[in-house]
Amino acid sequence: MKKVERINTIMRYINNRTHFTISEIMREFNISRSTAIRDIREIEAMGMPLVAEVGRDGGYFVMHNSVLPVVRFTDNEVKALFIAFMATRNQQLPYLRSRQSLAEKLLGLISESQQEELVLLNQILLFEGTNPHNPDLLDLTDLPDPMLEKLIQNLLLDRYLWLTIYDDKGITTFPIYLLHLYHEKGLWLIEGFDLKEEKKRIFPVGLLTNVKPCPTEKRVSKKKMLEKVSQQEEEINLVLELGPKAIAQFKKYHPLKVSISYTNPYQTTAILKTFINVSNHEELTELTNWLLFLGGDIKVREVPEEVLEVLQERLNLFCL
Repeated sequence: MKKVERINTIMRYINNRTHFTISEIMREFNISRSTAIRDIREIEAMGMPLVAEVGRDGGYFVMHNSVLPVVRFTDNEVKALFIAFMATRNQQLPYLRSRQSLAEKLLGLISESQQEELVLLNQILLFEGTNPHNPDLLDLTDLPDPMLEKLIQNLLLDRYLWLTIYDDKGITTFPIYLLHLYHEKGLWLIEGFDLKEEKKRIFPVGLLTNVKPCPTEKRVSKKKMLEKVSQQEEEINLVLELGPKAIAQFKKYHPLKVSISYTNPYQTTAILKTFINVSNHEELTELTNWLLFLGGDIKVREVPEEVLEVLQERLNLFCL
């Protein structure tokens, strides 16, 4: 790590702590005592208000109610931030306008030479979902659901929510404790515990028509709710052994709820354990398609009969 980069990192490390010692700086950044002391003195000279504590267990702390120096980004940090923006630009992410203004502010903080490098990166780097003829083009399908930001704002205040959704059954309102909000296959999905039906539910954010805090009388204690969730956990019914080729395919794409455990230190073999809801035809079809995508470098330990039947149907189609 270069000196300028190290000092910037040490400043952030210090600023996130109420107290630190020279020994901690030495261990954290793998530097000698003399180097640590020189770095601390340079940071003090730059204006960070450090106060030294005398004694065997002494150290430093940042003086309260003091103005801290402006954060500066290294060249690599600027590129990392910019590329992260590029990679997620054409995805259905919330706070799209804020992301755009944040990118503009970032450009205003850096030098002209750094800006030129970012312009060049913008010209040569293309990511999935980007229009190669106009990388800055945003299609209507790239815009996030308008209810997404409202949902997140409510979540930051309270995970007990009162939701209104519109689906094929009409308009429904119910209380829910939101467990997760996640993005999969181009959709934002809500996973929560329905406090009325006392069961876990998953449905798209696109079905939401309104969201507000849940009334106190409709709530269930978190302990009781989590107990019911654990009781309803599905039993694993699909177990696979994955070889290196199947692991490579898994890394390219896998359902959000599915994970693997490596079985050797070289990460060339792994175990996959999950639950397939065979009564849900759509889920059964999608997961069967995904199993075919993994390829032949797998060994089946356990699989539902329904999955084997769907696989056999696919093979019969190939044989026709």
